[in-house]
Amino acid sequence: MSPSNTSISSPEKIGETDSLPNLRLFLDTADTAAWEKWLPTGMFYGVTCNPLLLERAGVECEPSALKSIAQKAFDLGMQEVHLQAWGDSVPALLNIGNLLSSFDKRIVVKLPATQPGTTAAKMLIRSGIPVTLTAVYSIHQVLIAAAIGASYVAPYLGRIDDLGRDGFAEVATMQQVLKGVGSTTRVLTASIRNVEDIPELAERGVDTFTFSDAIAQAFFDVPETIAATADFERAANSKAINSTV
Repeated sequence: MSPSNTSISSPEKIGETDSLPNLRLFLDTADTAAWEKWLPTGMFYGVTCNPLLLERAGVECEPSALKSIAQKAFDLGMQEVHLQAWGDSVPALLNIGNLLSSFDKRIVVKLPATQPGTTAAKMLIRSGIPVTLTAVYSIHQVLIAAAIGASYVAPYLGRIDDLGRDGFAEVATMQQVLKGVGSTTRVLTASIRNVEDIPELAERGVDTFTFSDAIAQAFFDVPETIAATADFERAANSKAINSTV
């Protein structure tokens, strides 16, 4: 195999992914500084991004840049990296999707839940490439994902709320719809603006979420825990000082 066809190296330990968690949390940003801050906690299964997030992070939406940041995420221990294909036709989406997937078998290709996006997604899935249908706003769209065998379907919780609808209820119903038809497609809830929405949806059976650096911070910003930890440190330091007297 020529160097140009060599993919990003994958884990070689047998059984390394045998006990993967049912809960999957993803960090939704292309900001690699945020990756370095949060991925070492061990709470994240992977990272997700799209052209808008790339733009915000100052990363070019072009293959070599995406391959580079994917490698960084894998170096930080991620199981999956979700990269979004782009193009104004099925051939264009398919071409970019195949190229992104060629970087590493752990890359999941994101495609919009449009007719061209779905057509390209089905072709990628038939060739063994995992796919996320994204930009989902309606309950019936999860049936598209289930029908083609997509690995994930990504509804935009906060943006559904912005339309004057109950995003929480609709995402919970999406989960029940997939359960009702026996689909293995995961509801990957995106556009999360409140950390408390995550446990509430988890109670309803939703087990896959992608969220920003700010939501990651909110997981740890519990005043009582911070105060208790300060008390522990004060007591530990006091004992250390007393033992030297």
